[in-house]
Amino acid sequence: MDAEKAVAASSPSDHGVGTTTDFEKRGFLSRLKGQRIDLDELGKQYYQQSLQYDEEQLKRDAIKVRRKLDFLVLPLMATTYMLSFLDKQTLNYSNAYGLQADTHMKGNDYAWVSSAAYFGWLTGAYPWQILLQRFPVGRLIGVMLFFWGSVCMLQATVTNFSGFVAVRFFLGLLEAVVSPAFVLLTSMLWTREEQSLRSSYWLSVDGVASIIGALLAYGVGHIHGLSVAPWKLIYLIVGAMTFAWGVVIFLYLPDGPHNVKALSEYERVVAVWRISQNQTGLKHNVIVPSQIKEAMLDPKSWLLYLMAVCIGMLNGGTTNFLSAIISGFGYSPLKTSLLQTPVGAFELVMVILFGYLSEIRNFLGITIMLSCLPGLVGLIGILTIPFTHRFALVVMCWFQGVVGSPVILSWTLPGVNTAGHTKRTTVLGVYFIAFCSGNIIGPHLFLASEKPRYPTAIKSLVGAYSAVIGLQMMYTAYCWMENRAKARTGLLDGVSTTEVALEGFDDVTDKQNKHFRYRI
Repeated sequence: MDAEKAVAASSPSDHGVGTTTDFEKRGFLSRLKGQRIDLDELGKQYYQQSLQYDEEQLKRDAIKVRRKLDFLVLPLMATTYMLSFLDKQTLNYSNAYGLQADTHMKGNDYAWVSSAAYFGWLTGAYPWQILLQRFPVGRLIGVMLFFWGSVCMLQATVTNFSGFVAVRFFLGLLEAVVSPAFVLLTSMLWTREEQSLRSSYWLSVDGVASIIGALLAYGVGHIHGLSVAPWKLIYLIVGAMTFAWGVVIFLYLPDGPHNVKALSEYERVVAVWRISQNQTGLKHNVIVPSQIKEAMLDPKSWLLYLMAVCIGMLNGGTTNFLSAIISGFGYSPLKTSLLQTPVGAFELVMVILFGYLSEIRNFLGITIMLSCLPGLVGLIGILTIPFTHRFALVVMCWFQGVVGSPVILSWTLPGVNTAGHTKRTTVLGVYFIAFCSGNIIGPHLFLASEKPRYPTAIKSLVGAYSAVIGLQMMYTAYCWMENRAKARTGLLDGVSTTEVALEGFDDVTDKQNKHFRYRI
């Protein structure tokens, strides 16, 4: 008999839990209404309820639950992330329609405007982590989108360089919550083996955003006779879309498996059972100082921070200067906008492809290294291919869209390999501070006097890709040695999966939990 029907047909004494109404009487749902609760404790209770059901039935129902999460929750995350990337890219697209001339930018002013959003992100990176640990993820993102869309539209009112820097700063400050929030939410809804692919899905829509943005810019370029400049219209359209989407997210984005609207109460139990072997729990509101110390002394965390700086340089440089590079090859503004469309297609396809590759057992680290190669080849091509082969140079620019793959797969590492909620908050906070620092550095490598090839920038980014590959190699080796050291203790011998799973809800770190194994 189906497990849900069995629950409905039996009394609470038969299974330790009755119908959905019985759940509410026991307080599992009522505690969620208007109160901040310890999700780890709630997760442990849900997991203990799952033990009342047949394991084979749980496995079958887990597939149904995963499909619901994939088809109902993942699109919410993906659309939000697409809009966040589109908001960032508006600067790149508006640059082709007289932005710098209208705002009186000179020299490297545009590079500073590009960096301003990341100064905002840098400022908000750690504070947002604290808020994410203490408040519901879905509500926080929903409220943020209202402000974010409004600030995006405000860019259309700016008339000078200093004003643009200020608005972009606040845009980055608001956006700083999205990436860590989604890393956290992904770790609560999907298993460790599933997380890299699901993260690749919600980041791959950057490719869709690139296509939409390029086509939007191309379409706006054909509008004549309006009192609003084309570059301003781009900000107004994208900002309004973001504001409207905030309503959907506020109402429907869950805070964890316990309040996914698309799941029944029994399916929420299954959802918690599914992720119990992650050994990272759900969420704990209390800040534990000892975990902050462990995060700062953990060697593998520092390898992540160094990688974050390099990946940030790549992201900040390539996403903000593709338009300038392509136009430097002699293309008109309209043609430049249109030629950027394939960048999105490259990103969409390659990020998902590498996401699938990362699901192979013990292949996550290798996938990150492989995903660096297309961008590396493209940069070398930009630097060396003669100007007589303009289209080949443009194709090398398209390869830069693949940077999204090492970006998202490296973001996955703190989520799957860090346990202890305060430790994970700290690692993610410092990681995104390092990532933002790289994004600030990246645009300033592009010296105005070196257009269109920008040799200083291209050589530096080649070095950054090489460093990511080397650092990832060291990170994978370190995690492999740690796993071997834990395996030699023999602590898993004779230990039930139930004991291992319950320990994951006790807010212990990956080093304290001797049963924890790193994903490599």
